[in-house]
Amino acid sequence: MKQEVIQEMSTAELIERLEEERKHLTKLKLNHAVSPLDNPHKITANKKVIARILTELRKREIEENNNK
Repeated sequence: MKQEVIQEMSTAELIERLEEERKHLTKLKLNHAVSPLDNPHKITANKKVIARILTELRKREIEENNNK
């Protein structure tokens, strides 16, 4: 997921997507522990998506506090 797409989403959508991505990461890790994934870089990519979402949420939180 690209940063532009994340910026266009609402805060509620981002929180929901964050939960989904975290569940997906857990599944990937479990599957990889049982039998190696075809492409283990999927785990890294998923972590980066989670980080991008968290960064955008934090940015919005800071902007909200600065506007008050």
